[in-house]
Amino acid sequence: MKIQMMATNDLIPYANNPRQNDNAVDAVAESIKDFGFKVPIVIDSQNEIVTGHTRLKAAKKLGLDEVPVIVADDLTPEQVKAFRLADNKTGELADWDEDLLEGELAKILNIDMSVYGFGGLPLEDSDIEDDTYTMKVDVPHYQITGVSPELDQLVNAEKVDELTSEIKKANIPDDIKKFLEIAATRHYKFDYASIAEYYAHADKEVQKLFEDSALVIIDFDDAIKDGYVKLSDRLMRMRKGDSDE
Repeated sequence: MKIQMMATNDLIPYANNPRQNDNAVDAVAESIKDFGFKVPIVIDSQNEIVTGHTRLKAAKKLGLDEVPVIVADDLTPEQVKAFRLADNKTGELADWDEDLLEGELAKILNIDMSVYGFGGLPLEDSDIEDDTYTMKVDVPHYQITGVSPELDQLVNAEKVDELTSEIKKANIPDDIKKFLEIAATRHYKFDYASIAEYYAHADKEVQKLFEDSALVIIDFDDAIKDGYVKLSDRLMRMRKGDSDE
């Protein structure tokens, strides 16, 4: 397999590409800018893109004159069409292990992962100072950085709506339905980056209610007191090297 450099203007997007990728261009551009162009674009012998339309758009957004490509001239026209679809579809079949993902994100302190599509507030500096005997926490300051998002952008209710619909159709007692409908609310997914932006634009009364709902944390001591952040004695002992395990 040979990787070669080609001019971005010489690459031809596939006219019937069914993948709608405009929403991903900014994130891919950020990835290329921060980490380099690590995944070549695949083209056929006529320079038409097989896979990599989003990467080409991102490259043009960044003003790149050349990009790495692989020429898949060993595939038949039918195989090219099949590979183009399969390459996109197979990525949709994978799921995240939320616990492992959370653990990986927690170890990335100096890179803003929200620009690559991961939710959460940007971490410009480490929130926790790595000191053997102290744990300093910087209280976040919420400032307007863009246009206030719409309310429906703050939470994804798709899974809740699906479950609620199934529960309502089920032939089960009403008290069980009521319980399951309450349980379904656990699947609301909050976009805390958008919530912080909305909070920054809101008036004082709305901000106070957001704080009381723990959607944003202003007073870290109150957050601990109210149970939103848990620091155990055992964890502190481990940090000091006094753990018996």
